[in-house]
Parts: sequence; C-alpha cells; structure tokens
Amino acid sequence: MEGLRFASRYDRSVPSQSLAWQSKLILLLVIPCTAVSVVLQGRWYFSVAPGVAIWTLGLSALLGVAALILRAGTPAASATGALLTAGMMFGAVQGPFEPWRSAMAPILAFMVLTSLATRFGGERKQRLGTGESNHGRGAAQVAANLGFATVAMNPAVQAWFIDSRLFALVASAPFSILTPALAALAEAAADTVSSEIGQVLGGRPFMLTTFRRVDPGMDGAVSLAGTVGGIFAATVVAAAGAWALHGNLEMFLLSWAGGVFGLFFDSLLGATLERAGWLNNDAVNFVSTASAAVFSLMLIVILPHQAMTGF
Repeated sequence: MEGLRFASRYDRSVPSQSLAWQSKLILLLVIPCTAVSVVLQGRWYFSVAPGVAIWTLGLSALLGVAALILRAGTPAASATGALLTAGMMFGAVQGPFEPWRSAMAPILAFMVLTSLATRFGGERKQRLGTGESNHGRGAAQVAANLGFATVAMNPAVQAWFIDSRLFALVASAPFSILTPALAALAEAAADTVSSEIGQVLGGRPFMLTTFRRVDPGMDGAVSLAGTVGGIFAATVVAAAGAWALHGNLEMFLLSWAGGVFGLFFDSLLGATLERAGWLNNDAVNFVSTASAAVFSLMLIVILPHQAMTGF
C-alpha cells in the first residue's frame, strides 16, 4: 500500500511473510483470466483486424521491455505489466482503432508518473530505508496495482455491466463502462505518487485515525504534500483516459472522484487492517483500486446523467 501514507508500504511492523498468500492469491485471480482473455482476443483480432492485434501486443511488449531496462520491475513484473497492458488495450478497443487513443495512454501516464515519483528524492529515501529495491517492483505488486483495472476492462465484465443495465441512463454508453476501470487506474497512480512524494516533501506525517504526528513509514500516516501529489496523479491519469477512450467530462470527473476516494480509503486500510496484520501491502493496494472502481460505479448509478461533449 502506498496511498496517502508517508512511506508505509515499506513498514516492517507487520509480519508480511505470514501474509504472502494474499499476494499469491492476487496473482491467481488476475493472471490466468487475463492471459486467457489476451490469447482469445489476440487470435480473433488477428483474423479480423490484424492491425489491432499487432499494435496492442507490440506496444504492450515494448512497455514491458522499457520497464525492465529502466529497472522499474523484475523480469516477472515486467512480463506481468505487459500482459495486463495488453488485456486493458484489447478490452478498450473501439473503432476506428488508433493506438495513441487507446488504453495505452492512461497506462503510459501511470508509468511515467509513478517512475518519476519513485526516483524523486532517491537519496533521502535511501537514508530513511524506504527506497525502492534495485530490482524494482515485483509481479505481485504490479498485479495489485493494475489487476483490478484489467479485470474491469475484461469483455466478460463489460458484458455483465451492459446486461445489468447499470449504464442504461448514460448517454455516452457503451464506453462509459470503462469508467470504473479508469478510476482504479487513477487510484493506483495516486497511491504510488502520494507515497513517493510524501517521503521527500511531506515532513513528519500524522496518523490518519488519531491525527497524531508519527515517524515516517507508519501505516496510515498522511502528509499534505503526498495528498496533493496523489490528487494530481489521479487527475492526469483520469484526463488521459477520458481523452484517449473518447470519453467526456462526466467520464473524467467520475473516474477522478473514484481515484481520490480510493486514495483516502487506501490510507484508512493502512491505519487499520494493515497495521493490525490482517492485510499485507499488495492486498491493501488491490482492495483500494477496487474501492475506487466501486465508488465511481455507485456515482454512475446514483447521479443523473446527460449528454456531454466528448474530449
């Protein structure tokens, strides 16, 4: 978990090894279904629209290679990121297909923002003992951050959304069904950026549940600088996604609101369930992205909708 917490994803107060099964469970929930979906969609697009398959698989592989070269992740994490990127790109295809106006845009925004934030103030993070590993993030971390967005973009999930008629009142349907996935992606970016910026500029954070000042690295601790950085990241990713996916102002606002909600929910989980030793870092990240998607979905169902000019 990153989120509004100062640097708590590196907190050692919780026996994370005993909760390693949660990380494995996330991988099991995300990787097999995404792999099957990518294979089936890849075969289908190669037969009817080869350009879509070539651009999707090519760009996804390129992003994975870039992450490996930049040491943003381990080989397994880079492969996981490439797979999840392909899953999101295939799930968000609309015609006419344009590679630069696909799910790659918000994913690339996520990658750039989180990479820059991770490298920001590297010396200070090393002194605090909170710096990123030389090998980068692991596969479970990638799945925890991007997994729920990928699942939400899965065609089977989209079909369920449509059949449920939850989006019947949305003038921008059917692509408003991508809003929950975009919210999850915005939260993942906000969470990481908030933590990384907070470590360097946040000063001495305070505990979210008690408002008492605490040492850096405590689960549930928040800082103003980290909060502002996280909200900015959610804004960038939500805007990039709404533009690239031919959404509208409504799609941007709903996904942004979901991302910001998830950011606060992430910190709440850190201050409670993670500190109590019930959830590990990956589980908190996964649940927080899910909360962002669910929150945006609730807004879609509750709030009135009207046609708006697309981005």
